[in-house]
Amino acid sequence: MADGSETPINAIDGFGEPLDRLRAALDASCVVGTWEWDIVRGTMMYDAGAAQLLTGDMSLADTRISGLQAIAAVHPDDHPWLVDHVQRAVRAGGLVLAEYRVVAQDGAVRWLLSRGRSFQDPSGEPVRAGGIIIDITEMREGGERYVIGSETASLDPLSRAADLAIALKRTLDDDTAAEIHTAVDRLLMCLGRAIARESGLR
Repeated sequence: MADGSETPINAIDGFGEPLDRLRAALDASCVVGTWEWDIVRGTMMYDAGAAQLLTGDMSLADTRISGLQAIAAVHPDDHPWLVDHVQRAVRAGGLVLAEYRVVAQDGAVRWLLSRGRSFQDPSGEPVRAGGIIIDITEMREGGERYVIGSETASLDPLSRAADLAIALKRTLDDDTAAEIHTAVDRLLMCLGRAIARESGLR
């Protein structure tokens, strides 16, 4: 800067937008969380948004959880469907999309779209999966839920970009500069909005 002072570490894109403002924008957008599934260990890890929505307990963020605790806030009618169809999708490998409902503590029902990718070991067995969660309540007008699990679906440029952004987010650690974390969050937010718009047209 001209006065010799340093640009705040949480300023991004040269506009001086602080990290907390971006976080607020992210919270207000349709991207509401991220998830990682260690299929071998049978454990899930959520960020704060995903933990609140899927378990009803934000304190479970960044901890390994398993079993019904991992989907405690998922609508009871969607439990069997979600478990069965997502397991089938991850066994197939590649892109995984799933629509389902969650019930908040106040009883409000939200529609979510989980969008992620599963990975297999050399023998073809699924080992891990990860992705983002998008709130599609305002776009959901009823109809059938869906799960997609196909390698060919991920050839779509938007899907490929989301795959790469999710992979990038996983590679970052606490020592990575804050502006890089912020840029990746912004990218995921934009991609999530675009994917959500496409989902609303289905």
